Amino acid sequence: MSVALMIIGANTARAADPNNGHDVVNRWCSNCHLVERGQKGSITEATPFATIAKRTGFDEAKLAFFLLDPHPKMPNLQLTRREAADIAAYISTLRSGRTR
Repeated sequence: MSVALMIIGANTARAADPNNGHDVVNRWCSNCHLVERGQKGSITEATPFATIAKRTGFDEAKLAFFLLDPHPKMPNLQLTRREAADIAAYISTLRSGRTR
């Protein structure tokens, strides 16, 4: 197997999974955020995920890193790197209007 194929295979194996991200946000985020189209209301003033996705300069990697660092107004969920990447990948699907 060539080195290029090994690298491509390794990157594919580690690709973020927006479907898992959808599951995680419904479990952990939907109490405060509007996490998907059609969801009715939230109990806080947390930014809707579609709004986050459509921000100028949206970057999946930066969002995933942000989610790993506890910050005010948001509980420390202690997400794994994989979960943070999956959440960012899910939010990215809201940017283009794609769905799961």
